[in-house]
Amino acid sequence: MPGAAEPSLDDFVKRIHERVEKFAGEQAGGQAAVTVELRDGSLHRLLTISPEPGYGFVTLHPWRSDGDPEEIIVPVGAIARITLLRMEEHPPFGFASSAGAADQT
Repeated sequence: MPGAAEPSLDDFVKRIHERVEKFAGEQAGGQAAVTVELRDGSLHRLLTISPEPGYGFVTLHPWRSDGDPEEIIVPVGAIARITLLRMEEHPPFGFASSAGAADQT
């Protein structure tokens, strides 16, 4: 739209974090599981998402059972769907809040 501000990846990621935190707050235990489906059909259970490196790309930080760190940098347009789920009774993962994400970088 003419005169509209350019979309901000920082705002996009901030809004995702806010939505996850709201959803988690509505669940017993106050946690949510977050899954991102990419357009190639791959599914990634996330610890967090960050707006870096920017320029249309975000970094996904998926949960890994072996505990090894992993980052997947994807264009925002590669994201087909973000699913918020109630945490299972005893899962070893969750979504880090925006405060916790800053501690991980």
